[in-house]
Amino acid sequence: MRYLTTLILLLMYGAVSATPAVMAPDTGTIVKKQSVSAGVNYGTDVSFFGRTSQYRYPFLSSDVIYNSKSGLFAYGSIWKVLASEPTVDELDLGAGYHYRFSKEFKGDISYTRFFINDKSQIIKSSATNDINFKNSYDWKYLKTSATLDYLFGRSNDFFVTINNSKYFESNWSVFDDKDYLTFEPAFTMIFGTQNFVQNFANNHDFYNPPGHDGPPMHYDPNPPPDAANQNQQFKLLNYSFKLPIAYNRPHYTLEAAYKYAIPVNVQGALVNNHESFFNLTFYYVFY
Repeated sequence: MRYLTTLILLLMYGAVSATPAVMAPDTGTIVKKQSVSAGVNYGTDVSFFGRTSQYRYPFLSSDVIYNSKSGLFAYGSIWKVLASEPTVDELDLGAGYHYRFSKEFKGDISYTRFFINDKSQIIKSSATNDINFKNSYDWKYLKTSATLDYLFGRSNDFFVTINNSKYFESNWSVFDDKDYLTFEPAFTMIFGTQNFVQNFANNHDFYNPPGHDGPPMHYDPNPPPDAANQNQQFKLLNYSFKLPIAYNRPHYTLEAAYKYAIPVNVQGALVNNHESFFNLTFYYVFY
């Protein structure tokens, strides 16, 4: 399918965008035939449900996704955080099901299990399990999606992510008649609890990674006394603006994406500030 390689790329955005960093393919990846895709991704920092660690952690990740004709899918991902001590920081495994009520109304439900090295200093290291339920509706002039996430294990949290985007495709080619460019600017808001932040703060020593001297840049040594209670409250956590630009051919996509994120209602030991993210991803699809 013409749009497959572009839409499947959205799998990677959780890591650097304001959308959850849960490994679940976008609903646009529903296909009528069996496919396997593999990709690599570089990001300038790891973000998890609108929160980042005390340092910027550039990362590399690699993913494999299997889509069946029936709508069932399975996926795996491996992560290496470039400033982190472990050789491999994280392994994610998951599975789910795509469904479609109409051409405009699509969705998926999935489960992800996170295996994260105990020495990893990224804020995502407090995660263990996630159930993800997403529905999207294309209004023609705007695509709206609502995603529900239940995070459980080391910490229990609930999130609602609202995303509005608009897809554009070039009507001209770059090198030949088999390639094209795509753009999909988006605005995202994340609401939820943030017990995972408190869990991370309680179980990490905030050591200085290579190249950093002095106290941790984003660590508040005197958090509010009611921070733990505040983290249990359901609030707006983050909103962001994203602009991805992709070069597409029949079997692969190369995309660069810029995102500007604004965290709000930050509680606990971590002090998150406005931040720019850059993501570069390559995906190849076999079908």
